[in-house]
Amino acid sequence: MNLPPIQLGTGPLQPEQQQAFNQLVGTMNPTQMAWLCGYISGVSRVSDVGAVSPSVSGVPTGTTALKATILYGSQTGNGEAIASDLDEALKASGIATDLKDMVDYKPQQLKNESLLFIVASTHGEGDPPDTAMDFHAFLYGKRAPKLQGTRFAVLALGDSSYEFYCKTGEDFDTQLQKIGGDRLLDRVDCDLDYEDLAEAWVKSVVESVKGLQGETAAAATPALTATGAVTAHFDKKHPFPAPLLERINLNGAGSAKETIHLELSLEGSGLVYEPGDALGVLPSNDPEYVEELLKRLGADGETKVTTYRGEEALRQALFDGYEITKLTRPFLRGYAELAGNAELTAVLDDKDKLNEWMYGREIIDVLVDFPVASIVPVEFLELLRKLPPRLYSIASSLTAHPDEVHLTVGITRYESHGRKRQGVCTTFLADRVDPDGSLRVYIDKNKNFKLPASVETPVIMIGPGTGIAPFRAFVEEREELGGGRNWLFFGDQHFDTDFLYQTEWQQWLKSGVLEHMDVAFSRDQAEKVYVQDRMRERAVELYQWLEAGAHFYVCGDESRMAHDVHEALIEIVAAQGGIAREDAETYVKQLQKDRRYQRDVY
Repeated sequence: MNLPPIQLGTGPLQPEQQQAFNQLVGTMNPTQMAWLCGYISGVSRVSDVGAVSPSVSGVPTGTTALKATILYGSQTGNGEAIASDLDEALKASGIATDLKDMVDYKPQQLKNESLLFIVASTHGEGDPPDTAMDFHAFLYGKRAPKLQGTRFAVLALGDSSYEFYCKTGEDFDTQLQKIGGDRLLDRVDCDLDYEDLAEAWVKSVVESVKGLQGETAAAATPALTATGAVTAHFDKKHPFPAPLLERINLNGAGSAKETIHLELSLEGSGLVYEPGDALGVLPSNDPEYVEELLKRLGADGETKVTTYRGEEALRQALFDGYEITKLTRPFLRGYAELAGNAELTAVLDDKDKLNEWMYGREIIDVLVDFPVASIVPVEFLELLRKLPPRLYSIASSLTAHPDEVHLTVGITRYESHGRKRQGVCTTFLADRVDPDGSLRVYIDKNKNFKLPASVETPVIMIGPGTGIAPFRAFVEEREELGGGRNWLFFGDQHFDTDFLYQTEWQQWLKSGVLEHMDVAFSRDQAEKVYVQDRMRERAVELYQWLEAGAHFYVCGDESRMAHDVHEALIEIVAAQGGIAREDAETYVKQLQKDRRYQRDVY
């Protein structure tokens, strides 16, 4: 969207206002422009119907002043986006707000809050996101206040394929009530397809707050339009068909791994991104798996069914509408009810037995092990989740590659319980996208994984395996901006076959864009060596960089690598700083609070 500048001397704006407006719109991307248009349009409609007459303070005239505090704990940015939507909706309804990342919130303020709204994602095995850890610990600690008159509501984000689904949100909801808070609304738990529930929650919150002011819920409805009526042309609900430009296997012959480099065109999309952002990809399921599922269901793939998309063939719905591989506990419970299977019910009632049985199995295994004579197709579909998009760290700089976006994807293939398995999206990208085809994509912003504002600030990057992706983007961007001091730690199995982007790193080392690169190839010697081992070997200089203001980044596997790197960092700070472990932990926490220690882990 290219908006022409306002000609000076035309329209009702003063010359200085016209100049400021032209400067602003000249810096805006299409997404920002669409939001601004929608916001102005929505506010105008609110004013037209007389729902809100703002006073100087921003609170509607004639109403009791209320202030809502909105806190979000978000790892990838989804929670932040929902919190921002609520913030704008409340503001458009004349409610004063204070929107904060939990890491920036002073928990001692909690006792003073009258309205508190929390959006929190669950990370790992029921853990809070990095930015929410301290606030979560505060609520459960001895310093948590006794709340009086604080009304609250919680929206929880999670993935029901995990045992501790939405646990962080549940923790906040439970503890806030325990210390005296009053629930304004029941907690809402959102799975991967969270958009509709989140939108409804935002509306409910606004209506409830307006109700507290003695206004009708109807007055809040137009205000919501100001935040939600206009969306970017290409987004999660309206993905861009990005043509595939290149697909290269990065691993050498004989590697135990399969890692592909993808290059996609964004030309004509208006999509923009920054290093650290992710690309959302909408995949489709394996057609052979779909046919086996239909066979096990005893269903005709051409049977018409009504889905969330409308009426369509059952085969099509299973192909690209629903997640048909990953097992979730809600699916198992629903299937057990349909099947009336005592054996499956017994498994569900035994947590240890259930965890053991689920490991390495998929939905098809349930149909094989616990067959049902006949299932109505639509009843089966009701047990499934929408097929969620997959997010991949972007491996390119838009500055270096205008109109392109690159990905680094590890392909998942394995065997378990006598059946070959494969990652839905990774094998879709590797095998099922035609070389001349396209992918449905959108940009997923990640404000919690960003380069420092100044290119002069040193950066240390820890990225083994496909965790290297965002750091390729970081170094490309830093090269375009003038270099800076950049230090990379990379690890994988073998130097000869698994040194991802080896030529590029060597060129950056030669040119000086990359000041240091330490590598750890775990299987090239008798004793395994990992990136955290290389960190300890370079402890003296690594600590010097941190003391000089360096930012520290980690990307990759959370379950082991990120934990081990975190532990190594604490040990290095303690040893090199000559301080106790407890003080080193405080040092590292401060790095996180200052956003000098950021993680993109999965």
